[in-house]
Amino acid sequence: MTKAEIVENISSKTGLTKKEVAEAVDKFLICIAKGLAEGKHYEIRGFGTFKVKARKSRMARNPRTGDAVPVPDRKVPVFKVSRELKELVAQS
Repeated sequence: MTKAEIVENISSKTGLTKKEVAEAVDKFLICIAKGLAEGKHYEIRGFGTFKVKARKSRMARNPRTGDAVPVPDRKVPVFKVSRELKELVAQS
């Protein structure tokens, strides 16, 4: 499902205009992204948790040449699904 489809779905169920819903969805996503960039985590009960995990540096291999390549430390955004959402998906 695309963001446009989400906006259309919410708009049809709430009576709000697509423009209003699109603005709210955009603000929500920007808020989450900026917070993650600052190292915050967000828990939406019944849905899941957005947070940042630190990955250690490691040695990887270049698949073309087989040479060892160092991969530096980095932070990556992750999403952990809630138990309620897992159960809902499993039932469908």
